[in-house]
Amino acid sequence: MRLVFAGTPAVAVPTLEALVEAGHEIAAVVTRPDAPIGRKRVLTPSPVAAAAERLGLDVVRAAKLDDEATAQISALRPDLGVIVAYGGLVREPLLSAPEHGWINLHFSLLPAWRGAAPVQRSVMAGDQVTGASVFRLVPALDAGDVFATIETPIGSGETAGRLLDRLADLGAPLTVDVVAAIASGTAVAVPQEGQPTLAPKLDGLAGGIQWDRPGSEVWSHIRGVTPEPGAYTLVDDARLKVHAAAPAPDLPIDPPAPGTIVEFDGLILVGTLDTPLQLLQVQPAGRTAMPAADWWRGAANGTDRLVTA
Repeated sequence: MRLVFAGTPAVAVPTLEALVEAGHEIAAVVTRPDAPIGRKRVLTPSPVAAAAERLGLDVVRAAKLDDEATAQISALRPDLGVIVAYGGLVREPLLSAPEHGWINLHFSLLPAWRGAAPVQRSVMAGDQVTGASVFRLVPALDAGDVFATIETPIGSGETAGRLLDRLADLGAPLTVDVVAAIASGTAVAVPQEGQPTLAPKLDGLAGGIQWDRPGSEVWSHIRGVTPEPGAYTLVDDARLKVHAAAPAPDLPIDPPAPGTIVEFDGLILVGTLDTPLQLLQVQPAGRTAMPAADWWRGAANGTDRLVTA
């Protein structure tokens, strides 16, 4: 088929590569404009733009799919549009421009977690199972009929970042199969069933840890916001990023109070509503990431504990 592919982050690259490998003609790749990256704010192509250029594909850079982008894409006369985490909405008349419309690879088992942050919200909620869905794009948010899904358990200790990478690899062949079915006229899409849940985008404040919740919920929250927007807590009014944590092993001590940090036998523990968590890797303000035990030796300054704000 003659395709237009829209995507921006690295998780969209496996699907683009799989479509090229399957022999489809990619009329153009639509992605968001180059963005300033790093401390020096160097303008850098999106991962999808870099992959498209490596594959010798034409690239359309568009901050949003406005009239200009719609005209560019429509002039290509694609059979089908494929979108994976582009970062913008497809509206009419662009929605109807390809002969077969648009399909979207979404990283949840729809109708669960419709929105911009399905993987993060799923992990934060403590879900045990998730997956990916390929559905027909419609004007309503992530509400179209579903062509295919794939299901996978969420690993013990798996962060949102690692899970998203895994779902990107699982979703690529799923999308290729759907495109092949549409091309052959055998594709069947079924309406979504069940009560939708929403997954709005997370801002920086979403990473703040609430230690007065049960330990399992706190750990799910930390994993769900790792690596973005990043988990953090306040210690003596200074922000401490928490890059990695884990449930604490059984120890012969009374659990610390919620939000209280203690050291026991080389382990750095933080109290929750019930069972404590163990800090593994942290990053103090203005410093690089380090083992929690190294941070504690400097931060504790001879005292037994620090209390989070």
